[in-house]
Amino acid sequence: MTNLIIKPKPITKENFRIFGDMITTADIKPIEINNGYAKRYDGIANLNTKKNNGESTISIFSALKRSFPMKIDMMEKHPLGSQAFIPMKETIFLAFVAPEGDSPDLSKVESFIIPKGIGINYNPGIWHFPLISTEDMNFLVVDRLGDGNNLVLHNLDKENVTLEFQT
Repeated sequence: MTNLIIKPKPITKENFRIFGDMITTADIKPIEINNGYAKRYDGIANLNTKKNNGESTISIFSALKRSFPMKIDMMEKHPLGSQAFIPMKETIFLAFVAPEGDSPDLSKVESFIIPKGIGINYNPGIWHFPLISTEDMNFLVVDRLGDGNNLVLHNLDKENVTLEFQT
C-alpha cells in the first residue's frame, strides 16, 4: 500500500503546462473592443473537444466546500476532451493531478493552489481528482459533449493518499 501526503504548491503557467493551461489574462496583450469599453484577451486556454465529433459545452458546477486533510480515493480522466474550470467569483481552489497514462502514476502526482481570479483547463487524458473547492460556490465548466467514453475512473481506495491544505 502506498502512503502519500501531498501538499499543494502555487500554480504557474510553467509548472502546470504538462497538465493543461492556467487560465489568466497575465502576459496577454488585450484587444480593445466595444469602442474602448471592454478588452478581449484571446488564447487563454487550448480547448480540445473535437475528437470523435465532440463539441464544446458550457455548464455550471455547484461545488461544495472540501475539508482537509482530504483522502484521495479516486482519480478520473477525460480522454476525448479538455475540461476547463473557471470560478464564478474570486476564490481559491485546488487541483490534484497526475500525467496521462493507463492509470495514475502516484509517484508523479502533484497538487496546485489556484489563486483568486484564475481558472484551469486540463488537457485530454490528464488524471485529476474532481473539483476541489475551498468554499460552496459555482464554477463555469467548458467540457466535451458527444459520443464515446470520455470518463475513465481509477479507484485509489486501497491506497493511502492524503491531500493536506490550510485554508
